[in-house]
Amino acid sequence: MEDIKKLRAITGAGLADVKKALTEAEGDFDKAKDLLRERGLAIAAKRSDRETSNGCVLVKVADDFAAILALKCETDFVANGADFIALTQSILDAAVEKKCKSLDEVKELVLADGQKATDAVMQRSGITGEKMELDGYNYLEGKNIYSYNHQGKNILCTLVQLNKDFETQGHAITMQVAAMNPVALDEESVPQSVKDNELQVAIQKTKEEQIEKAVVAAINKAGINANLVDSEDHINSNIAKGWLTEEEAAKAREIKEKVAAEKAANLPEQMIQNIAKGRLAKFFKENCLVNQEFIQAENKENVAAYLKAADKDLKVVDFKRFTLRAE
Repeated sequence: MEDIKKLRAITGAGLADVKKALTEAEGDFDKAKDLLRERGLAIAAKRSDRETSNGCVLVKVADDFAAILALKCETDFVANGADFIALTQSILDAAVEKKCKSLDEVKELVLADGQKATDAVMQRSGITGEKMELDGYNYLEGKNIYSYNHQGKNILCTLVQLNKDFETQGHAITMQVAAMNPVALDEESVPQSVKDNELQVAIQKTKEEQIEKAVVAAINKAGINANLVDSEDHINSNIAKGWLTEEEAAKAREIKEKVAAEKAANLPEQMIQNIAKGRLAKFFKENCLVNQEFIQAENKENVAAYLKAADKDLKVVDFKRFTLRAE
């Protein structure tokens, strides 16, 4: 019984599996442990093509180092299990202690029980019968780092670093990052490729809107309800319902083609550029952390203004966010 208890504690395997392994090993404790590990690895390998859409995300700050770690699995039942959460925590503890700078470093960690992190994950996978994988790691290094585990549900975690020690403000911004999912700290932090892409998208959208506006105006002027001919599916459906004649449909198609071509060839470039730049400015306001409207503000001040109200020099240095949710 002592061997059974000890082996269960070490491997996390079920009672029946432990008894079976000890029997096959003829009471040899180390051999039984190896058998359990090999079976766990075999089961885990069979699940390697499964999708891991659930898991556990944890965050920790210690000794001027902070990290977010995600361990993924197949079901929320396993994700919410005490053993699975404990495994995630043990790997995160080791990562923070060793100040790991990448997921590859985390995978090679040796945990407190002497196991390598990837082996421990594989063993737990074999016990539960679910595929598991380390699939998310972010870190910040330095002072004044604040963390947040959203609603304590281990699904979404954030880290925020300020240039000064302001705990209330630091915690508030971790919640801001969780709620508003900024893509960058400020406009300067947005990669040029993203800026270029957003501007091109804004230009294209503006052109399409101007063309559509001209087409709708022309169709309405011809005495046809533009809402009835906004797509081929609607045109066919509205003809079948008797809301639109074949002649009106043909006229609408002719207007669409002619007016769209004329408008596209004569779009005022400067106006298009101005509207597009306005859209890009809106993108920065909504997606850059310091420009975002502070979620707890009563007067619609942005994050930068909220921090400045506490201290004129208070700023966000960096932030990290990781979630298992589809957003």
